[in-house]
Amino acid sequence: MKIPFLSFTKMNADAKPDLLLALEKTLDSAWYIMGDSLKNFETEYASFSTTKHAIGVSNGLDALHLSLRGLGIGEGDEVIVPSNTYIATLLAVSMCGAKPVFVEPNEATFNIDPNKIREKITAQTRAIVPVHLYGQACEMEAIMDIASENKLVVIEDNAQAHGATFNTKITGSFGHSNATSFYPGKNLGALGDAGGITTQDDATAEKILMLRNYGSKVKYYNEIKGYNCRLDEIQAGVLSVKLKFLQGWTQERQTIARWYDEYLKDLPEITLPQTAALSSHVYHLYVIRHPSRDGLQAHLSQKGIGTLIHYPVPPHLQKAYSELGFKKGDFPIAEKMAETVLSLPIYPGLQKIEVEYICKQISEFKA
Repeated sequence: MKIPFLSFTKMNADAKPDLLLALEKTLDSAWYIMGDSLKNFETEYASFSTTKHAIGVSNGLDALHLSLRGLGIGEGDEVIVPSNTYIATLLAVSMCGAKPVFVEPNEATFNIDPNKIREKITAQTRAIVPVHLYGQACEMEAIMDIASENKLVVIEDNAQAHGATFNTKITGSFGHSNATSFYPGKNLGALGDAGGITTQDDATAEKILMLRNYGSKVKYYNEIKGYNCRLDEIQAGVLSVKLKFLQGWTQERQTIARWYDEYLKDLPEITLPQTAALSSHVYHLYVIRHPSRDGLQAHLSQKGIGTLIHYPVPPHLQKAYSELGFKKGDFPIAEKMAETVLSLPIYPGLQKIEVEYICKQISEFKA
């Protein structure tokens, strides 16, 4: 049996008729940047996110960068980030001239541990960036309380958790400004690079709207130094179509995760993903841990099963951040995760018989 790590077949089939109509509409409009499709998607995504504003931008990294810039993060500031996040979270901080400060995750949930945040706060700390990793909502109420007590801003990195909730409140609605990616492989994915920002604050939204468009409100009149980070009409139209399918696709992912939980629960060497109290999980990824991860991945590959590692090198050990001076052993939880995590196939259209096959092969692996 051949099972890819990710397949778009069912999602494309579900949405194709509406996608073709949306593409045709954009083509016929002869208006390809900053038009009605973008306005419509922003309205729809703001409603989905229960926020006052949604702002379409070019990709997830730009969404993070503009969110930080929009809240005044700059040179000399410190920004708290998880020690096991994707590099984009750090790059956005660096693009502002600020310094990333690492906090270890909760080993059970993979998400930043609120109990460890306070000890990393200094006089230079300005912001916290919780990352809803793999699709599970962070413990946002505790994080927002810590931020409030210390007069910090919060920027949620919601790239992997469209539709997840904490205590019934949707991710992307807690922070002062919140960033997401609509990269094609995300739960809500475009047909190319795309991203978005949500916020409840009028002044923050106004600044970000200028930052994404050359620092301009009115064409050829530039109030601040900005960027070209606009979401184009084609991707906005695609996202409007796919947003209508997201709830159904999410339910499929959650069903597949339950199948994995059931079939793998009695394997002693497998550590299954756990969900924190009050958090929900939309399973952008289904991530297990195994002490002989590399061997297991090779075994599954030989059996025709695609897997990936999210992520093999923690950010403090990346060459790009060698100037921070960290070494192996400085963040042992992130390092242990990097050595043991393995993402299994999970996507709408994955069949129960395929999950059974995957789990059978895992059970037969001998280190």
